[in-house]
This record gives sequence, C-alpha cells and structure tokens, in this order.
Amino acid sequence: MPDGATPFGRCGCARGPGGGIEGLLHGLVGAMEHAGGAESTAARRGLLQVLDPRAKLIGLGALILSVTLTHRLAVLAALFALAVGLALASRLAPGRMARQVWLGVALFSGALALPALVLVPGPAILHLPGLGWPVTAPGLTSAAFLLGRAETAASFAALLILTTPWSHVLKAMRAVGVPVGLVGLLGMTHRYIFLLLQTALQMFEARRARMLAPPGAAARRRLLVTGVGVLLTRSLALAGEVHLAMVARGYRGNVRLIDDFRLRPRDGLAAGVALLVPLAIVLGGR
Repeated sequence: MPDGATPFGRCGCARGPGGGIEGLLHGLVGAMEHAGGAESTAARRGLLQVLDPRAKLIGLGALILSVTLTHRLAVLAALFALAVGLALASRLAPGRMARQVWLGVALFSGALALPALVLVPGPAILHLPGLGWPVTAPGLTSAAFLLGRAETAASFAALLILTTPWSHVLKAMRAVGVPVGLVGLLGMTHRYIFLLLQTALQMFEARRARMLAPPGAAARRRLLVTGVGVLLTRSLALAGEVHLAMVARGYRGNVRLIDDFRLRPRDGLAAGVALLVPLAIVLGGR
C-alpha cells in the first residue's frame, strides 16, 4: 500500500477538498486492508492453518458438497455449527466472519429467499401483517434451506481462503488436477484486482492532492469517467507487459513455490474424515 494512503481513506467523505473522492479512497483502502487481514489470518497457528493445503482443499470441498447434498435442516445446522467451530479453532474471530461472510450472504440470499415464503404453495402458518399474504410451511422450509446452504457453503469457502495463502491455494488446485488454464486465470485475476486497486488509489490520491476546492457534481462525474478510462488503458498496457515478462521467465501456468507441500498423517486423517461426511449423507438418505 502506498505511504500515506490510510489517512486519506479514514477521512470523512464530506470533509476536505476531495468530496466524493474521499469516499472512493476510503473504499479502495478498505479493500486493500481486507486483503492484508486475510494474509495475516493465514499466518496464525490455528487448526486449519497447520494442515496441508491439499488436504484443506479436498476436505473443505467435501464439506461444501455435503451442504448441497443434504435435504435435512438438522444436518445443515450441524454443518454450519461445524464451520463455526472450525473458525474458532483456527483463531478466526466470529465478528470478522459475521462482517465479511455471514452478513453479506444473509442480505443477498435473504432477498432471494423472501418470495418463497408466500409463493410456495402449502398450509399457511401465519399471515403478513397489513398485507394478509399467507406464509406457508413449505415456503418457510425452502427459504431456510436456501439461506442455510448459502451461509454454510460460504463459510467453508471463506475458511479455505482465510487460513491459506492464495499462492498455496493455487498450487493445491494444480496438485488435485484442476486444469492449468483455470488456475492461471484465477491467479492472474487475483493479482490484477489488487494491482488495479493500488493503481486507482495512487491516481485518486494524486488527483485529491492537487485540488484547491471541492469539485461540483459535474466535475466529480468527469473525474470519475476520466479515471476509469485511464485505469482501463493502463491495465491493458500492463497486461501485455506482464504476460511477456512471465513467458520470458518460463511461466507455463504452473504455480511454483519455494515451500514444498508435505502430506502428514494428520492431513490425511482430516481429509478422510471430511470425505466421509458426504458419503454418510448419501448413504443416510440425505
């Protein structure tokens, strides 16, 4: 992160000469601080952090599969409780999981699940005050499944990302047979997101430092459109340069790290136990 970025991001959006630019800087700094926080949690000594990335990828992937297979709310609740327990054992604060995962998923999935309460036919258990629309028991069950599956699957996916460096995730994906093209696409997308964030932050900081008075609404729109155009032009030029540099250094899509993965008995045990969960769900009639 560039020096001096944080003070700009922490300013109020209505203060100083930047006006709306202050709010944009605040969002950019927040995104980069979020990425830095994910790297710090991956370096802690928690339950999932000490496991081999390949075992974590297989095990958490099996648990996500279990979420999609189950047709029982009790099993879904048990899987969510398992996700919360793994987060606590991995030294991830519940408040952080709530802010970064559960709240956003609840708002998005809840908006999709609400119509099911009144649209799914069945016996009514209550009527919405003022509207008189019947809330049916099957509709409530459908909404609970949609929200519960989204929250639980997102929790397991977040556990993988928050407890494993991104480069290790990519290498683990190649180790379990994910195609090179997909791994390379994910790796470059992740890298360019933060590269573009840093470039945008530097651009708008430079623009703000040269302002003597708050810009008007029309001027803010012109600044935003100009900034987007310049950022797009820079990203296209940089993409070509980076690709040529990587090819010149022998990049062929494989992720190479200094650290070698070592599969230990506890890693195999953890992955094996996780693989038994979807098998038990299938054999138990879901």
